[in-house]
Amino acid sequence: MDDIKEWAYAAAIRAIKTFAQTAVALIGTGAVGFTDLDWVRIASVSGVAAVLSILTSVAGLPEVDAKVDVTDVAEAHGDDLSGE
Repeated sequence: MDDIKEWAYAAAIRAIKTFAQTAVALIGTGAVGFTDLDWVRIASVSGVAAVLSILTSVAGLPEVDAKVDVTDVAEAHGDDLSGE
């Protein structure tokens, strides 16, 4: 259960960062006034980016998976990563 909590925490942090980065990119250089921004659209696009970040995290998070050696996982599944 601790592994799930650790994954959820790392995935949430990554999703929040993705949301913020997307919002900053959409706000742009500030060439328009602060009140002229379409905040609903910015929140919507940033929210979709955060959801995609969570879905991508299902494939694995380096912050959590660093404890696991990829070759050990591959060998456990019968894959040969030696390239020979």
